[in-house]
Amino acid sequence: MNAELLTIGNEILIGQITNTNSVWMAQQLNMMGVSIVHMSSVADERDVILKAFDDASRRADIVLITGGLGPTKDDITKKTFCDYFDTELVIDENVLNDVTGFFAKRNRELTELNRKQAEVPKGCSVIRNKNGTAPGMWMEKNNTIFVSMPGVPFEMQAMVTEDVIPEIKKRFKLPFIFHKTILTQGIGESFLAELISDWEDGLAEKEIGLAYLPSPGMVRLRLSSKGFDELELKNRIEQEVEKLKPLIDKYIYGYEEYGKEQPKLEEILGQLLLEKGLKLGLAESCTGGFISHLITSVAGSSNYYNGCIVPYHNEFKHNLLKVDHSIFEKHGAVSKECVEAMVKETLQVFNANVAIAVSGIAGPGGGTPDKPVGTVWIAVAHEDKILAKHFIFGDNRLRNIQMTANAAMNMLRKLILNIED
Repeated sequence: MNAELLTIGNEILIGQITNTNSVWMAQQLNMMGVSIVHMSSVADERDVILKAFDDASRRADIVLITGGLGPTKDDITKKTFCDYFDTELVIDENVLNDVTGFFAKRNRELTELNRKQAEVPKGCSVIRNKNGTAPGMWMEKNNTIFVSMPGVPFEMQAMVTEDVIPEIKKRFKLPFIFHKTILTQGIGESFLAELISDWEDGLAEKEIGLAYLPSPGMVRLRLSSKGFDELELKNRIEQEVEKLKPLIDKYIYGYEEYGKEQPKLEEILGQLLLEKGLKLGLAESCTGGFISHLITSVAGSSNYYNGCIVPYHNEFKHNLLKVDHSIFEKHGAVSKECVEAMVKETLQVFNANVAIAVSGIAGPGGGTPDKPVGTVWIAVAHEDKILAKHFIFGDNRLRNIQMTANAAMNMLRKLILNIED
């Protein structure tokens, strides 16, 4: 079964709001075996909407539409629905009761404009709105189902979960779709692809798809397969994951279950620190406290995180972390010697078992021929073990900060687990 997601509203096209509705619906439909073949946004214009309906009917078995159902003149979806299905708007008494009750509970007057919310295209199946005033509408034409719902996310989500999905499952026999995503850090997309090329070549005959999903310093590998035997699908993909592990084990930091929130590196590191009973201290120069922000964004981080020093200038690296002036003179602040001195003292200052220290040139200025913008040194410590590494990330300041943070957290994770590079 193929589906199309259509969003109506100028506010999306001018970038005033983000289209989160289509992302959420795509996840819900995909997990139940419905394939999304097209996703688009169109303006609040009758002819544009009608053309979008015609185009969608040629591609999809079901079209889910959000937006344009408000009571004001710029919301024209219901009227356009009537034109497309050659019908007219009529008052639905059940919806009118819902709208009347909605305003009565809030001690507000039901205006004539609000009363228009009870108008629906004659002949449609009404999806009642338990969380607002605009009803949803289910209509069919030329073997294509059209479902129009309000654009308010929690109103739409309730309709999809409680009404649309159960009805789809009742009408159609759907396959299962199973995804498993491997989270990697420390290797670029092209290098990763080359490393796993032979393994990847064998996926097609097993009817497994592979997608590379890169982000700063990380690559997610998503394995997908579709069929009617859910257990067989999962086993087939898990077998391939086991074959993949020996090839890239040192780069894998976690796994993602589709439809659930992606586990973050700071969460994975935090759980490891908690399990091992370790306390963490940080010293951040070029990242300016960003790693600390990530660590403390995790609930319960006070159980393993002791604190951070941000010695942005060399004077404070010396005063707060006892980095000897001779290191600055001989090697510079962005050096192995500097971050090793920083991380050793960080362990002491915070009475920590593990520590991270970073120093680099985030950019866009400050680079030199031997230390260009993006040059970063990271040191991690686990009690008496210290590891320092050199990176050159690039010329984008915010990207460099993010990549430094990801690399630093993963270096510490691997040091704790004795995973060698």
